[in-house]
Amino acid sequence: MPKMKTNKGAAKRFRRTGTGKIVKQSAFTSHILTSKTTKRKRNLRKASIMASGDAKRMKTLIPY
Repeated sequence: MPKMKTNKGAAKRFRRTGTGKIVKQSAFTSHILTSKTTKRKRNLRKASIMASGDAKRMKTLIPY
């Protein structure tokens, strides 16, 4: 059986934690920032753990 290939687009955007969860960066950070509060922009800088339903699909794209 051949090796599973990593989806390189997904590998650049997401990473796995030691326990197997998927970590992602927040969206809504690139433009139209004047209408967003400072507190909201500061919190969007943090990485967050992906929802379990989405993470299940991601684990097939990032097998290692």
